[in-house]
Amino acid sequence: MNYKIIFPVILSFTISVLLSPVVIPYLKKLKVGQTERDDGPKSHLKKSGTPTMGGLIILASILITSFFYIEDYPKIIPILFLTLGFGLIGFLDDYIKVVLKRSMGLRAWQKMLLQVIVTGIFAYYLVNHTDVNLAMRIPFSNGYYLNLGNLTIPALFFIVISTVNGTNFTDGLDGLATSVTVLVATFFTVVAIGINSGIEPITCAVAGGLMGFLLFNVYPARVFMGDTGSLALGGFVASSAYMMQMPLFIVIVGFIYAAEVLSVVIQVVYFKATKGKRFFKMAPIHHHFELCGWSETRVVAVFSIVTAVLCLVGLLAL
Repeated sequence: MNYKIIFPVILSFTISVLLSPVVIPYLKKLKVGQTERDDGPKSHLKKSGTPTMGGLIILASILITSFFYIEDYPKIIPILFLTLGFGLIGFLDDYIKVVLKRSMGLRAWQKMLLQVIVTGIFAYYLVNHTDVNLAMRIPFSNGYYLNLGNLTIPALFFIVISTVNGTNFTDGLDGLATSVTVLVATFFTVVAIGINSGIEPITCAVAGGLMGFLLFNVYPARVFMGDTGSLALGGFVASSAYMMQMPLFIVIVGFIYAAEVLSVVIQVVYFKATKGKRFFKMAPIHHHFELCGWSETRVVAVFSIVTAVLCLVGLLAL
């Protein structure tokens, strides 16, 4: 038990900590810097030039650690695939934006098409090469499951892609996506151990890798994860939930992800409906709180505390 829990956390943490001082200067040398929005909070302008694509550090720590467990824990394979698959999409987007200097990155339709393809492969693998039941455990139901029948696969696509993009929107402040997701990964680890799901090595690896990365990503950040990291983490959250029949629990433990993506949807719809008025001062919602006078560190702390509390609620909902 200790080997499959403690060792992957320590190993992934160590890899992340050791890689960061090597990769960050390399990203600086490549001038892989973050570009901040001119219409965003003015305090963010000083972040321009901070290296991004630090998600490569997170992915490396997860991949190397998982390598030691794949043979004995085959259920981590679909999680690793979705994490790396979405991480690759994020990497392409980051590379086009910051290395090739094309501000648009991947076009919206290209990014969505790639996300659909990766999700489709994941769904195919679950259905044809695992014994995972796609019925979803209902929170607070004492073990009842929701079976959507013919809507099961469409629901999977919606949940996976929504979760991935919600995680992407959350990555807007120093340490925010990292702090929130390390708590979610810890929640999944506790549940995975409790139900003996066989995925705990990778949930531990993600938690360890994120803790190591957070040392360099906490305010003031020396590196950002970029889409490389945020999309990968979204893939991890969605796939871990599906491997334990818990996608409905993402609404609870991943409430921050949902709030971030919903704030963007509300802002766009309201802006178009009112011909130019804004529902929030700025979206995603973490920027709204900043413009209301909250410091960046306060937003991160509050969002992390909310996630920690909701993870406890999630445990009660099992």
